[in-house]
Amino acid sequence: MMILMASDTVNIYKPLRATLGEVIEESPLIRTFVLIPDEKFVFKTGQFIELAVDGVGEAPFTPSSSPLVTDRLEVTVMKTGYVTGIMHELKPGAVMGIRGPYGRGYPVSEFKGKEVLILGGGCGLAPIRSLLFALEHMKDDLEKVILCYGSKTPADCIYKPLFSRLNSIDKFEAYRTVDVTDDDWDGPVGVATALLDQIKVKIENSVAVVCGPPIMMKFGTIRLLEMGYRDEQIYLSMEKNMSCGLGKCGHCMMGEFFVCKDGPVFTYREIKHNPEIWK
Repeated sequence: MMILMASDTVNIYKPLRATLGEVIEESPLIRTFVLIPDEKFVFKTGQFIELAVDGVGEAPFTPSSSPLVTDRLEVTVMKTGYVTGIMHELKPGAVMGIRGPYGRGYPVSEFKGKEVLILGGGCGLAPIRSLLFALEHMKDDLEKVILCYGSKTPADCIYKPLFSRLNSIDKFEAYRTVDVTDDDWDGPVGVATALLDQIKVKIENSVAVVCGPPIMMKFGTIRLLEMGYRDEQIYLSMEKNMSCGLGKCGHCMMGEFFVCKDGPVFTYREIKHNPEIWK
C-alpha cells in the first residue's frame, strides 16, 4: 500500500500521510498512537478510520481523541495480530496513513437536553473517550453524563487518569469496576452492568450508549431494557469484523447492514431483529 502525500489526497478513499508523534502505553497490550496529519483531519465522534503502515497493511480503528481537534489524531490499538503487532513496534517519527473517516457516528446533537448514560467495557473505552470529549464540549446543553466502565483487571483499564478528571467536571460522573482484583484495588468488583444499580438516571429523558465486547453489550442492553429504556433510546457501537471500510469485502455484514457503511453506531431498534448482532 502506497501512502500518498497530503497534496495528492483528493478523497477519503486515499490515505492521508501522518507522522507518529507519540506512543502512549495504556496497558500491556494496548497503546495509543498520537498522529500528526499533513493536513487537518475532520471526523464525527463514533466514525472510524483505516490506519495503515506502508508495506504492511491497514486496520480499522475508531479515533479516541476529540472530534474538535483537527491537527492531531489519537488512535488506541490493541495488539491482536500481524498488522497491530507491527504497529506496536513503531517509534515516534514513523510515517502512517489515515483513510476515512467512514461510517455513521453518534448523533450528539440529538442528545441535547438529556441525560447520557454510557456503559463500556475493555477497549470499548476508546470510542467512548472521543464521545466524552464531544459531550464535555456541549455540557451546557446536557442534563448529566454518567460513565459506567468495567475491565478484566485494574491493569487492563485504559486512560486511567480519565476517571478522576471526569469526576471533577460539572455534570459528569464516572464509575469503574473490575472482574479480578489486585492488591491495590479497593473499588467495586464485578461486571460493568452491576454499576447500573448504583446510579440515578431519569430514563424518560435519557439516552444510553453501549460499547465493548459483544457479551457485555448483549447483557448491558438487556439490563437497560429492564430498567425501562426503550429500543430507540439505546445506541450500540457495533465495531466487529470490519476490514475494507467501504462495504466491498462483506466481512462486516450483519443481516441487511454493512456495519462499516450503515454503522458502526446503530440504535437497538434498528438491529434488534437480527440474531447475528451479538456474535
